[in-house]
Amino acid sequence: MVRPPLPLLLLALGLAAAAKSPYQQVLQHSRLRGRQHGPNVCAVQKLIGTNRKYFTNCKQWYQRKICGKSTVISYECCPGYEKVPGEKGCPAALPLSNIYETLGVVGSATTQLYSDRSNLRPEIEGPGSFTIFAPSNEAWASLSAETLDSLVSNVNIELLNALRYHMVDKRVLTDDLKHGTTLNSMYQNLPIQIHHYPNGIVTVNCARLLKADHHATNGVVHVIDKVIATTTNTIQQIIETEDSLETLRTAVAASDLSSLLESEGQYTLLAPTNEAFEKIPRETLNRILGDPEALRDLLNHHILKSAMCAEAIIAGLTMETLEGATLDVGCSGEELTLNGKPIIANKDVLATNGVVHFVNELLIPDSAKTVFELAQESEVSKSTDLFRQAGLSSHLTGSEQVTLLAPVNNVFKDGLPIIDSNMRNLLLNHIVKDQLSSKYLYHGQKLQTLGDKELRVFVYRNNLCIENACIAAHDKRGRFGTLFSVDKMLTPPTGSVMDVLKADHRFSTLVAAIQSAGLTENLNRPGTFTVFAPTNEAFRAMPQGELNKLMGNAKELANILKFHVADEILVSGAVTALVRLKSMQGDKLEVSMKNNVIHINKEPVAESDIMATNGVIYAVNSVLQPQASRPQERGDEPADPALEIFKQASALSKVSQRNPRLAPVYSRILARMKENSSGF
Repeated sequence: MVRPPLPLLLLALGLAAAAKSPYQQVLQHSRLRGRQHGPNVCAVQKLIGTNRKYFTNCKQWYQRKICGKSTVISYECCPGYEKVPGEKGCPAALPLSNIYETLGVVGSATTQLYSDRSNLRPEIEGPGSFTIFAPSNEAWASLSAETLDSLVSNVNIELLNALRYHMVDKRVLTDDLKHGTTLNSMYQNLPIQIHHYPNGIVTVNCARLLKADHHATNGVVHVIDKVIATTTNTIQQIIETEDSLETLRTAVAASDLSSLLESEGQYTLLAPTNEAFEKIPRETLNRILGDPEALRDLLNHHILKSAMCAEAIIAGLTMETLEGATLDVGCSGEELTLNGKPIIANKDVLATNGVVHFVNELLIPDSAKTVFELAQESEVSKSTDLFRQAGLSSHLTGSEQVTLLAPVNNVFKDGLPIIDSNMRNLLLNHIVKDQLSSKYLYHGQKLQTLGDKELRVFVYRNNLCIENACIAAHDKRGRFGTLFSVDKMLTPPTGSVMDVLKADHRFSTLVAAIQSAGLTENLNRPGTFTVFAPTNEAFRAMPQGELNKLMGNAKELANILKFHVADEILVSGAVTALVRLKSMQGDKLEVSMKNNVIHINKEPVAESDIMATNGVIYAVNSVLQPQASRPQERGDEPADPALEIFKQASALSKVSQRNPRLAPVYSRILARMKENSSGF
């Protein structure tokens, strides 16, 4: 026989290891954690206060928690092995015997007893190849007395049928228990549903597999944590027969979802009870029930795309619904949670095409909500009060297609502004005509508001802004409208740059300078300017002689003023790091953020984001100087490290000057400094 080359052999072994089922991978991890206690010892995590045990995966091992609750680590024999007195660990394999004998040694002695009582024993002692999903002793003990009595009476026919429903007439190991598969039981070929989850949990009709792959001479035994019952109803039939789902039944009929819920497949229905529907305002319920699209989205939001049994949920999962949104399905102790809330009233009602969990709160998706409802439930709830007080609720609650630009609550930390005609008009300009999505907005796009203003869209590397307001959170898209949360009250532009400067008394000197320099027409034309506008205070801070000289030289004045203007729009929300703009004079302007204050060339800005139709204005209390006017700061020559040290020193030590070794060095550097300064 030709042996494969070593690399190919290793690859084959690697692929074989990678093909292990999730259950086998978790079991292997438990073996690794238990090996210090001897051969074939597995680490097991027990949920404190319960009898629930789990083989541990890596995440659980380090968190030492399951469903948010602390666990106790214990060590026990891995499936298929047993202890030997006086020896470490579990060195001995369990004796290989028939299924009947195996039941007694794997923690299912009650199943063994009932097999004897129901006359199943001869079959599972004899020849053949069977698989039995054997309920643990605790599983039988948890049945109600009434249920147990009905099984063991009637000449044991019911008990025999129940046990045969737990059996398959072939050997099936965990690697064969694929997620979503169905096995035909030995009771009238009725189906048994298998789910094998990525976290290593395997369920059989939503009963958790506790210990698996106990080999027998005539098959294999898997221990499960429940006595499973036959399943004959579809999800739709469960809805039709449950009194507590009457309102849901009506809603499903109105939305034409019945065919889906009775079709083949594997779904999870989070079925809202009558109580859940009663908890929401009657007006909201009537609106949704009367809107076929909103109703369909509501119901699809309660349907997960795969069957999710409660036993599989031992950590947070994000599950996609048929509606397209996601739900966080988790657990707290023995309770299931949805989006962190323990609202599941009854779990694991099995259907032929999935599983049903009853929930006592309605899960309304964003797609079925009005913009007003979206805003009320998010970080812009104060804006909701503002729009309501301004009498604008009708635009946000009906079928009008709009996009609301709602400032986040922090904007109003000092209280809501007073509603007057000006504020109402401003709020109208926070409502954009049409239902938008931020991911489709583009730079330079124009948006029309209900206040008949035109807003500009600015797309930056780290932000998306509409005028001076930048989007602070992901969109919430409702039935007819979309919510954009923004970081400040929006300021619609009211005129050109020159119009704005003329209307503000702080800039009267600047306006005169612009006119003297012949730049008025430039700043009136359509464009995209960012203007760092020196205030009157900035000009007063200049030496009078220098100011007079500047104002008397139109060419130099134009040069200085052009240094204050960039030919692109930069709003403050785009400044998260140093931003360099090319001024109209040619030199670069450096815009940065420090302690939540915008700085231009390291000078603090007095006011940001004064919006104009052709740009944005920043008020600055100093007159900026171009590089050419600051020779001492020129950086176009390579720096000499020694020279820089001497430049920055306040004085040279007299000791250094007198030192015979340092004096020549000092003289040479001093000469170079004089030589360098004569070149400016």
